Amino acid sequence: MFIQTESTPNPATLKFLPGREVMSAGTADFTSVEAALRSPLAKRLFAVDGVTGVFFGSDFVTVSKREDKEWYVLKPAVLGAIMEHFTAGDPLLLEDADAAVEDGSEDSEIVQTIKELLETRVRPAVAQDGGDITFQSFDEGVVYLHLQGACAGCPSSTATLKMGIENLLKHYIPEVSEVRAVM
Repeated sequence: MFIQTESTPNPATLKFLPGREVMSAGTADFTSVEAALRSPLAKRLFAVDGVTGVFFGSDFVTVSKREDKEWYVLKPAVLGAIMEHFTAGDPLLLEDADAAVEDGSEDSEIVQTIKELLETRVRPAVAQDGGDITFQSFDEGVVYLHLQGACAGCPSSTATLKMGIENLLKHYIPEVSEVRAVM
């Protein structure tokens, strides 16, 4: 098994491409060891000293590290954990990750348009950088988004939100006045 790596705009995060499907639908974000208990792969990755976050996308795994650790030290252990997981054929998640998916049937027209723009124009672009952005809410002109994977804590995420996503949403939806990140 050959696993490629790509740098991301966030220097504390690396994107690992195992050359196969990781998540069949959606994404999964693990920001603590406790959250990782429902994923054998995330649990393996958190066992590597210095790993602070794990994010699964459709065909990639994004791993974040502590500032005091170097990638040249962590990368072999992370590659080994990913390879061991896929070679063993272990499940990615121990429970259904799609259990909390909303159907969106009660969303207003504005919220439906925001979600559609995020899904078609924003999420594919941030996935290339090893992250994800999900809709949280829309209130009095403000769109609240949750940043995951490489996007969380990325030095350029504020610029992406303000210059990119905010301008895009304002262009198509005059009711949008601002975009804010939520934790």
